Amino acid sequence: MADSLSIKDNRTGKSYEIPVQDDSIRAMDLRQIKVSDSDFGLLSYDPAFMNTASCKSSITFIDGDKGILRYRGYPIDELARKCEYLEVAYLLIHGELPNKKQYEEWKHNITFHTMVHENVKKFLEEFRYDAHPMGMLVSAIAALSTFYPDAKNITDENSRMLQIYRLIGKMPTIAAFAYRHSQGMATVYPNNDLSYTENFLTMMYKPPASPTYEANPILTKALDVLFILHADHEQNASANAMRSVGSTHADPYTSEAAATAALYGPLHGGANEEVLRMLEEIGSKDKVPEIIRQVKEKKRLLMGFGHRVYKNYDPRAEIIKKIADQVFEVTGRNRLLDIALELEKVALSDDYFISKHLYPNVDFYSGLIYQAMGFPMDIFPVLFAIPRTSGWLAQWQEMLLDPEQKIARPRQIYTGYRERHVSK
Repeated sequence: MADSLSIKDNRTGKSYEIPVQDDSIRAMDLRQIKVSDSDFGLLSYDPAFMNTASCKSSITFIDGDKGILRYRGYPIDELARKCEYLEVAYLLIHGELPNKKQYEEWKHNITFHTMVHENVKKFLEEFRYDAHPMGMLVSAIAALSTFYPDAKNITDENSRMLQIYRLIGKMPTIAAFAYRHSQGMATVYPNNDLSYTENFLTMMYKPPASPTYEANPILTKALDVLFILHADHEQNASANAMRSVGSTHADPYTSEAAATAALYGPLHGGANEEVLRMLEEIGSKDKVPEIIRQVKEKKRLLMGFGHRVYKNYDPRAEIIKKIADQVFEVTGRNRLLDIALELEKVALSDDYFISKHLYPNVDFYSGLIYQAMGFPMDIFPVLFAIPRTSGWLAQWQEMLLDPEQKIARPRQIYTGYRERHVSK
């Protein structure tokens, strides 16, 4: 076989031909490799999915060595420059960018579903004043499944699309309600005459006594671009959670609550918050050389550098760095920016960081922008969850329509006692 892998089992002397397709082999093909007929068969061991594909997907392409990120074939920088977030959300869900008519219908259907039931609002108001917004968001998303029992009809295309409209539309509303609750302010209801990001900023920041509020167009555009950059990122921890829970045929609200919970972790959605804490700790440019020394001596981590996937400059980081300049012209220069720039300058010229592919990632500058725009740090992962909803839903729908997908159920390699008995 030309497209195959020849394997010789030195335990038995037997040889096997394993088909290779799309530069991969099927793990189930290893099951034929046995020492005896009673053996279970050979397993592959990959505890963090470092080199195991759990699905086939046509949504997002990443080449980490070359620093490439594409949604449905479109380079991320083109989408960031030429499209709005809701256009990209349409692209992720439907596979193609919308024409004018399709886009107007799409926007209408999403803005029609931005309101949440008053009981959801009451539910959020029952949280303590200091409850973390992400905990409130996870809980509220899960609660939505009780308001929309029709969401269980996951095999019905129209029902699936209705839940997609609802989730993309309601996420900014729930996020803004959670923030206002944490600030002790009355909620601001959605205004469907505004754009997606403009509406979100209005719900976040409109003063209680003010009849009107006009979000700065530069900040609105910056947030829209950030939403595009965060919309999807292949099979990350939260997308994997969405697919895994979705594979049980749970409704999309329950599945998204699981994905949001995965995003809550500091190693995933909280990474940009950790960058800001690090910059705050450093305090000034003159301390950067000492920090670099500690990193080299493995006494501390350099947050916002390096990525599990990218072995080159994160393409999203390049876009964000340009946005930062525009944002700071409006908000004023973030006092931590000079420290960040100095860290980047030193790291990019140091052989230690170059050899380990420790380049700035998307989290390195996004936190600085969010902070300059007035977002508190505990809402950073919420800002991540809002745009990632479209990516999660695209992954969920693709999983449901894949005839090869079954309920997710990884194997294990058992290392405990084989058998023992109670002595008494």
